[in-house]
Amino acid sequence: MTPRCKGMSQIFICDLLIFIYLASTILTVSSSGDGYLHCESIMRNWVDSSIETKAHTNELILEDLLFFLHVPRTGGRTYFQCLLRKLYTSPQECPRSYDKLRLNPSKPNCRLMVAHDDYSLLSKLPKHKTSVVTILRDPIDRVFSTYEFSVEVAARFLVHPNLTSATQMSRRIRPKSHGVSTLDIWPWKYLVPWMRQDLFARRHARELGRFRKTEEMSNPYDVEEMAMPLQEFINDPIAHEIIHNGATFQVAGLTNNSYLEESHDVRNCVRKYPEFGHYVLEVAKHRLDHMLYVGLTEEHKKSANLFAELVGAQVISQSEALSSTEQETTNKTEPSFSSSDSADGQNQVEDIAGYPKKTEVPSPHDEPGRENMTVGKLMEAYEKCSSNLRKSQSTRRTMSLKKISPVNFSKKARRSVPASILDQIQYLNSLDVELYKHAQDIFRRQEKHVMQNDDNQEELQTSGCGSLFSCSAWKILSIIAFLAVIVLVILVTNRGRAGKLKM
Repeated sequence: MTPRCKGMSQIFICDLLIFIYLASTILTVSSSGDGYLHCESIMRNWVDSSIETKAHTNELILEDLLFFLHVPRTGGRTYFQCLLRKLYTSPQECPRSYDKLRLNPSKPNCRLMVAHDDYSLLSKLPKHKTSVVTILRDPIDRVFSTYEFSVEVAARFLVHPNLTSATQMSRRIRPKSHGVSTLDIWPWKYLVPWMRQDLFARRHARELGRFRKTEEMSNPYDVEEMAMPLQEFINDPIAHEIIHNGATFQVAGLTNNSYLEESHDVRNCVRKYPEFGHYVLEVAKHRLDHMLYVGLTEEHKKSANLFAELVGAQVISQSEALSSTEQETTNKTEPSFSSSDSADGQNQVEDIAGYPKKTEVPSPHDEPGRENMTVGKLMEAYEKCSSNLRKSQSTRRTMSLKKISPVNFSKKARRSVPASILDQIQYLNSLDVELYKHAQDIFRRQEKHVMQNDDNQEELQTSGCGSLFSCSAWKILSIIAFLAVIVLVILVTNRGRAGKLKM
């Protein structure tokens, strides 16, 4: 509001105040405009550096290194334990990189990288020799699952009632091993301590206040006496920073765990001017288009089959070729050796490749016989492994949530959440909603591709050819045999004529 003048004696002061007001308004608008233009420049430069103009012709061909970009709460652990670990040996896994500080890019001979790190990790990898795969999930379900897992893991720290704070708990329970724990992994290294502190605070408040009766708690996601309500969770600044549109920002390489120097500025611009979010979405879509495989959590059985067909078959083929090459090299350099030499040779390969030696002996479950692996056997192993994994996860969740009963998480319980909260989650994750739709289109194209390959294979088998190569070879042999018969007939005929002439 502009100042108003009263009387001629104040006209000079009034004019001065009006001038100052107008000048400040112009400067504010100019500054705001400059900020928008600056952000627009940042966004355009980032997009130009993120989208490759070079034509891709081999997206469906597995490269030397497979990078599984693990979006949290999409079922990626099941893929890692029950598919990838059936295909790759432990020495073939890259050093654990769930915490980016653990990544060692000086070890380039590994063949499998699995990480919660975002797409920017490729800046540390041989990009043109790396294939990327990922799994996406319906955004509303993923937010639910993120909330549930954060509460579940944090609740495990309530086992000692004499401890009064999360700080005391963290000092008491420090991992003695050098392994990677949940608290080392993004985003849980942010979400779990936050939720853990909240659980301790609510436990203290319960000792001082009145507790509602169980029958009054119709919504397990809104038991504020025991745990942070879902609505409070999704509206917290931490959720805005890490969770909402998290899949889009992870595929775009722009999480708060990014390797890109410009990621902080890009994220700030999107936060300040939400309309710039479409730039991030388009980059994420572009990257999905050029991945080797994109799975869907909701289509877990179909996704696993597609993974086995599109990725597993190629890993098996590569492993067979690699084994043949290594065997030929071994035969040339070491004509004969004992069983003890074989063990030493294996350790030597690990040292040369730069793989860390494992102190524990892998169990048969973790290290199945890969020399005879097929797509069919891979799926059989997946079914058994995933079933066991689901049972163990369910048991662990039940034990954790007992500490904060009547909090109870399930698909049935989710139906008690008001529609207004569901609408809010969808609104806050609008980029993820669009990216998921795009992933669904890609998934259908992958299904069609596999079906066409199956049909072609069936035609080859119907024609008596197990594969295109063997079919071609059989045709060539048939032609050669046919020509040989013709030549033989001609020779016999000519000899018969010659014998008649002599007579």
